[in-house]
Amino acid sequence: MSQLYELDVLNPATEEVIATVPGAVEQDVDAAVRRASKAQTTWAALAPADRARLLRRFAVVVDEHREELARLEVREAGHTIGNARWEAGNVRDLLDYAAGGVERLTGRQIPVAGGLDVTLLEPLGVVGVIAPWNFPMPIAAWGTAPALAAGNAVLLKPAETTPLTALRLAELALEAGLPEHLFQVLPGRGDIAGDSLVRHPGVAKIVFTGSTRVGKRIMALCADQVKRVTLELGGKSPNIVFADADLEAAAAAAPMSFLDNSGQDCCARTRVLVQRTAYDRFLELLTPAIESVVVGDPADEKTDMGPLISRAQLDRVRSYVTDDLDGIRGKAPEGPGFWYPPTVLTGVDPHARVAVEEVFGPVAVVLPFDDEADAVALANATEYGLSGSIWTRDVGRALRVSQAVRAGNLSVNSHSSVRYWTPFGGYKQSGVGRELGPDALTAFTETKNVFISTEGPAQ
Repeated sequence: MSQLYELDVLNPATEEVIATVPGAVEQDVDAAVRRASKAQTTWAALAPADRARLLRRFAVVVDEHREELARLEVREAGHTIGNARWEAGNVRDLLDYAAGGVERLTGRQIPVAGGLDVTLLEPLGVVGVIAPWNFPMPIAAWGTAPALAAGNAVLLKPAETTPLTALRLAELALEAGLPEHLFQVLPGRGDIAGDSLVRHPGVAKIVFTGSTRVGKRIMALCADQVKRVTLELGGKSPNIVFADADLEAAAAAAPMSFLDNSGQDCCARTRVLVQRTAYDRFLELLTPAIESVVVGDPADEKTDMGPLISRAQLDRVRSYVTDDLDGIRGKAPEGPGFWYPPTVLTGVDPHARVAVEEVFGPVAVVLPFDDEADAVALANATEYGLSGSIWTRDVGRALRVSQAVRAGNLSVNSHSSVRYWTPFGGYKQSGVGRELGPDALTAFTETKNVFISTEGPAQ
């Protein structure tokens, strides 16, 4: 790796530098693409059962190092230890799930006249995965695992602030027996390493998770080469609570629907929409739930919420919450670290900046609505469409509202958004394409059609 610049990795709970990592430049990316291309040819030539076996071995090795990976995630990303353990386990599970698809990546036989027609699913080649800092491990695996399973090589560019778990995963891949250079990690700045990866003609596809602003730029750069993209971008997700819902359950579940990972989650339900007849009662129930959230040392088993990732992110969150806004506020530590308290704002104009923009911090607004049509209109009044929740005891209403809300992932009477065995992605400016689920591998393949004549040459 070239030594033109370095990345300091900070512990967001203490602001201490815990590692310094060399940053990749254009020459490093070019060399990595060349190595990956050769490794991909070898990998794709392996029998499907052998590729699947190596991916399952990778999953086993990740599981053997789950606690190590979790502790590393706590230190570099400020995630609570419970969340970090789940994330390392999610990488393991996704590798296992993707391995199961290797031998099931089948084409079709299509009835035609005068011959046999079949489709083949072939790997793209070299895939670039640009992972975010909010969930460094699992989101890196969302692109990496199915891309490898489909026969591709992967170049992973982690976020500048969180490269350590990605680098460790690449070491574990080699330990598991994956071919050298098949899975490489390129830490670096987005405008240097990321830009070079996106522009490189030897990279067949880019998978990006991050802000809508950056996603638009990546899409424009890829368009120049007609390069395939999958984009998972921003969100401003609604949590719709009807008066007939179990209000106690809805209020108890609401805090962690937007405070998980300190609100640094594209799926965070930061717009709590409550039917007007239940509004006051819901706030009565929500207040103690917010005030009881434990914010502190992410390595402590009792902690519910850790710090924000950086000083810049802390300043961004603060800019949305002014002193004149009413609401419910929890507590957060003082002193070193990027801490911000759980915050719920009331009496906010639905068109206010904090109500329409993605804050990406532990801040939500509570907005009243009158009826079902009003709830749907309010839920859809955003440029985003990633996820959301609907709380009601009326099954018909749950189905009607689920069909009417323009979002890619909805939950009824829960806040679950992401499962590795179901598809994930957004409407509108929340992204392009879908990740995870039973079709994840096909997103990393080309479909080739082959017609074989059975009529013989003309006499």
